[in-house]
Amino acid sequence: MQTHFLDLNHQSDESIMDLIYNAMQFRNGKQVRWKRSVYFANMFFENSTRTHTSFEMAERKMGIKPFNIDPNNSSTKKGESLADTVKTLQAIGIDGVVIRHKTTGWYEPLIDDDNISAALINAGDGSGQHPSQSLLDLLTIYDEFKTFKGIKVAIIGDLLHSRVARSNAEILHRLGATLYFAGPDEWYPQDFEAFGTFTTIDNMIEDVDVVMMLRVQLERLNDDSRENFTAIDYANVYGLTTQRAQKMKPTAIIMHPAPVNRNIEIADELVEAPQSRIFRQMQNGVYARMAILESILKQRNLIAEDNYEDLN
Repeated sequence: MQTHFLDLNHQSDESIMDLIYNAMQFRNGKQVRWKRSVYFANMFFENSTRTHTSFEMAERKMGIKPFNIDPNNSSTKKGESLADTVKTLQAIGIDGVVIRHKTTGWYEPLIDDDNISAALINAGDGSGQHPSQSLLDLLTIYDEFKTFKGIKVAIIGDLLHSRVARSNAEILHRLGATLYFAGPDEWYPQDFEAFGTFTTIDNMIEDVDVVMMLRVQLERLNDDSRENFTAIDYANVYGLTTQRAQKMKPTAIIMHPAPVNRNIEIADELVEAPQSRIFRQMQNGVYARMAILESILKQRNLIAEDNYEDLN
């Protein structure tokens, strides 16, 4: 039984493709009906616009009743543990909790707690995983190429601090994509060598099918790194400039998990250029998260199966 959704790499290849196909069906208008009212809480201990809003939109589109809990006004500020907060929410009738937290692996002590029965969904853990972002990225790539095998994907930028980079590197490599990484040497995690090739943006820009730029996460850098960071220098060496974009294959696409630092990771005019799929990713995020919610609630026997619409 799929109790939680914490890391996309915990899913089988078949399950991942099922999630993608179900997300596409939700995008085409699929509806589900619940056996009873379903309630989810959203708790974001780090700032979020896209992930938070798209989870709530997904919940509302599916008829799930959302409760948005501000950690700054919750009992965690009084010292209550995250586990006790989840237990409190499930005690009052919450079926699942969507959590983003600065601690990498925040969910590990919770899934070992036999007294927690609510579904846990990882909306980002520190510099660890971001499974729902990975799923929407996979959906966006699959929309374009109808396969992952042999697709050349460049992931460029702040690789060390990006949970998007780690999630996508692991799953895309497993699904058969060829990966290239670029960015500052000091922001390159050595374990990424298992997934692809570290090179420069100029060495691969003409060959890749997907150019995935990453946000520079200044908030995760130490004081010295922030002081030495220069936006213009970064853009010139590591950014997707208009000159570099002109060398891309006509069929190649540009992606970015956002928020975008325009004219740092990517030139302003490229954010909404014809080859950009950045806002398409955001749209796909709602449907990917609907598929995630469905996968958990189906296993919990909360879906009235006879009410699925046949969209095939």
